[in-house]
Amino acid sequence: MLYLDTLPKGGHAVIERIEQRATLDPIATRLGELGFVPGEEVQVVATGPMGGDPIAVRLGTSRFALRKGEAARIGLRTSF
Repeated sequence: MLYLDTLPKGGHAVIERIEQRATLDPIATRLGELGFVPGEEVQVVATGPMGGDPIAVRLGTSRFALRKGEAARIGLRTSF
């Protein structure tokens, strides 16, 4: 599976899943509240200068900056 932290700049994909690392995982919950849910298209628009952290992504009409650790929880599929 492809993850958002490995998607290249300009790359598009569809969210397939958000990994939950605990029963009440606050990061996974917050990502869902922000709209990172299965079926949504996401695009990497920029990466930070120091090892690509943070990652700027477009989700719908919104832009978000995610840490690589957060982006690594977002599983993707590249076929629309």
